[in-house]
Amino acid sequence: MSKNNADQLRARLRSLRQSMPVAERQHASTALCDRLQHWFDRYLARPEFARRSSPLVVAGFWPLDGEPDIRPLLQQLDLRQVIVCLPVIVERKAPLEFHRWTSDTPLTAQAFGVMEPPRQLALVPEVVLVPTLGFTSQAARLGYGGGYYDRSLAALQRRDAQPLSIGIAWQQGLLTEADAFAPQSHDVILDAIATPEQWLPASPE
Repeated sequence: MSKNNADQLRARLRSLRQSMPVAERQHASTALCDRLQHWFDRYLARPEFARRSSPLVVAGFWPLDGEPDIRPLLQQLDLRQVIVCLPVIVERKAPLEFHRWTSDTPLTAQAFGVMEPPRQLALVPEVVLVPTLGFTSQAARLGYGGGYYDRSLAALQRRDAQPLSIGIAWQQGLLTEADAFAPQSHDVILDAIATPEQWLPASPE
């Protein structure tokens, strides 16, 4: 895949995203939160969580313009004693750090308009919800071009953290063979993609 092709795909998908009526976006965000909440309900019901002495750590994200709004899900996870964290851009071209967020945490706008929590102790997430612009049926991700999540997931894997990575996307981000999208060597393939309509390639176990 050439850079020009990637840029063309990003431009088309951004345009599709911005053309979504506000009411449709809100309805789809609710459906997506419901899908993810049902998955977390099953995930947290596993016997191994009853034996754990520490809560699950989940990295979410605060939505940028046009992105799915998963804030209701994050609030529900926080109420269930899950440790929720949000990405922090420490420096450009470096992996993200993930810092604690609760429903009472004040956020400030930083680079690219990303809303960040105060920097405390960087956490190691076990589940990462990854904002995703485009994706394939096999969970290859087309991001925004900055490479932050590719670097971050690769850095976590080098630490043997092996987090479960779930792309969060609109259904119209699905790329087909006609789009000629091919992941690059540095691109991290996600474990699954969640859209308001479905899981791809399947719900993660």
